[in-house]
Amino acid sequence: MKCADMDAKRIEIGILVACMRTIGCELYSHALNRHAGFRVAASATTAKEVLRSAQTAGIQVALISAALSDGPASGLSVLQPLQEFYPGIKSVVLFDRDESHLVVPAFRVGARGVFCAGQGEFKSLCRCVERVHAGQIWVNSAQLTQVLETFARQPITRVVNAGGFRLLTKREEDVVQLVQKGLTNREIAGDLHLSEHTVRNNLFRIFDKLGVSNRVELALYAINNSREIFPMSVDEQAFETIGVVRSA
Repeated sequence: MKCADMDAKRIEIGILVACMRTIGCELYSHALNRHAGFRVAASATTAKEVLRSAQTAGIQVALISAALSDGPASGLSVLQPLQEFYPGIKSVVLFDRDESHLVVPAFRVGARGVFCAGQGEFKSLCRCVERVHAGQIWVNSAQLTQVLETFARQPITRVVNAGGFRLLTKREEDVVQLVQKGLTNREIAGDLHLSEHTVRNNLFRIFDKLGVSNRVELALYAINNSREIFPMSVDEQAFETIGVVRSA
């Protein structure tokens, strides 16, 4: 009886799959539907179809290829409107090969994870879906290093909400910037002339305000919610395709 109750209460994750070709959607859907707790609720091959399919009830995670049938990097172009109109859907960008130049832009426009389908095993993709659904960030070590190095070159100045209002105090913003540079609590304390205890308390308050649980999530949250756009190593074609505009 208990087992039946547990099965009945098992959370089913509704998934939207978007690929360049229909056959790709079908292959992903077939494999994901065989995984316990997964249900592919909709599929798409264009950015417009992604937004239309997102209206389907029960979608919680969207697996979106970086390149849809619209063209290179067109999968990234839909992430911001998807996040705006369907904030309950968490997106993962799928790369067919190593496209490191698109990792930072993917997080910048709202991705909660990135996954290289050409290099990762299917069971890793399943873990990615589960972790992102649970509110975590999915990124490998090399990708995380790239994100943090981008911050080290030009850290953000302010974390804001959707309305553009500051979420943190000036002191908390200073702490975030030093976390992005990879400094330890002791190094942050020395730089800001604070005690380590005060730095820890500041981090706890920041985590609580932003709804994150660790430094990695804090750094990636800041990518998605910073007021200023900083230089990214993406060629001009990719910028044009995904609609990212360089700040003057």
